Amino acid sequence: MTATTDRVDGVISTEEQPREVLGHPGRGAVAKALDHIDEHFAGFIANAPFVLIGSADAQGQQDVSPKGDPAGFVLVLDEHTLAIPDRPGNHRGDTLSNVLQNPHVALLFLVPGVRETLRVQGRATIVRDEALRERMAVDGKIPALALVIEVTEAFMHCAKCVVRSHLWEPEDWPDPTTVPNLATALIEQLQIPTTPERFAANMERDVRENLY
Repeated sequence: MTATTDRVDGVISTEEQPREVLGHPGRGAVAKALDHIDEHFAGFIANAPFVLIGSADAQGQQDVSPKGDPAGFVLVLDEHTLAIPDRPGNHRGDTLSNVLQNPHVALLFLVPGVRETLRVQGRATIVRDEALRERMAVDGKIPALALVIEVTEAFMHCAKCVVRSHLWEPEDWPDPTTVPNLATALIEQLQIPTTPERFAANMERDVRENLY
């Protein structure tokens, strides 16, 4: 593979170079980062049905995993500790594997219709604490594992990226039929001998029957 530096010009190589373009953050942009979850952040998390978890293994290979559930599914155990249930999925366990090698994680919370987001960083531990997992049950089904996050930094992110993307404005959303779908992609990539319709039906059945 051709290196990035061989394909583009103007490659930034020192910390000083981007500052010549960006400038430096104001006092508020720096001071807004807290080392704990205050009442404002806790309220945001209580309304968030979706969070992205960024992690990396010991070699620095990165992964971002989406997690979703009814709003408030991420528990604020105290001002320094969060807990996230691990629901049934594709069994890859990328985040879990990474955490065992490198506990540092980053979270991005989203609330539908709200332009701001909440960013949290911390150190993760995988637990099987029964009492904790029982608090995360949905329809009587208890998650097999949970991630407990020791918070080291948290702050609200401004609205500009959401405003620019029109993320919560349905009139600007693309026609779903024009977006590549998972069933067709997997069939072609893995050369699976079935039709997109049959594969999609099996996937939909799995969503219905194995959501929790």
